[in-house]
Amino acid sequence: MSIELHILGSGSATPIPGRNPTAQLLKLDQLDVLIDCGEGTQIQMIRFKQKPSRIKIILISHLHGDHYLGLMGLLSSMHLMGRREAIHIYGPPPLQEILEFQFKVSETVLRFPLHFHPTQDKEFAHLTEILGFDIFSFPLSHRIPTIGFLVKEKPRRGHLITDLLKQYEVPIEKYKEIKAGADFVTLDGNIIPNQVLVKSSTPSISYAYCSDTAPTKEVLNTIRNVDWLYHEATFLHELLDRATETFHTTAKQAGEIARDAEVKNLIIGHFSSRYRDVRPLKLEAEMAFKNVTAAEDGMKFIFR
Repeated sequence: MSIELHILGSGSATPIPGRNPTAQLLKLDQLDVLIDCGEGTQIQMIRFKQKPSRIKIILISHLHGDHYLGLMGLLSSMHLMGRREAIHIYGPPPLQEILEFQFKVSETVLRFPLHFHPTQDKEFAHLTEILGFDIFSFPLSHRIPTIGFLVKEKPRRGHLITDLLKQYEVPIEKYKEIKAGADFVTLDGNIIPNQVLVKSSTPSISYAYCSDTAPTKEVLNTIRNVDWLYHEATFLHELLDRATETFHTTAKQAGEIARDAEVKNLIIGHFSSRYRDVRPLKLEAEMAFKNVTAAEDGMKFIFR
């Protein structure tokens, strides 16, 4: 299965040329998960040749406009393009009322089922499972209720080595339990270890998305050892007072979080519009953690 992350928007509240507010697509083989939906997201999808029809799940982290104001337009376009397949939205409870009000005043009756799942921002929670992936939410520290998302692939089972199964005369009815991890005992009592009969599987992939948040130690255990971490880095550390006041993170702090959580790769984004050049933010994050990429609109990350 292919797993890719496409950045549709890498900016914060105020868009600038070439940098839209936050939105990204997590592409899991034949379907897409949209994470946040800032203003202009559907234009970005057209620009980067992404198909709205592939979106099956939408995750909204919080109700600041740069994370959800593109949602109504995207849903309306899906309706006008004749979508029939259901879509599932996970987001703060007031978002349901916002959407229902907009549909009401515009006299819009969607052609497709829209299933809204209210989230909560107090504790770690399992949201859904899809294509062998579990999607979780976890609390962040921002001015209004805000959550991050953790996407974890379930452990992948190894592949049976057919030639060795035949060599050791393993009955077909034993294949399932061997694939699940059991050793095989021959008729004369010899134990054939599972690792002899099963080829190691491809490692599972994990991705954590930390939307707008002040840095907190509580999040470290949740995101520990993930393969890929997206973390907001709105300001350079010279504006720490401003970051603290607005419950945001500096690039230096984002690097420290990645280091302390022992993640493998860090993507920083949600850059303030004051930064036309984001290289200084990348360099600052690299002071604490080496594997850093500064997100840019249109950027693609191939996880597998």
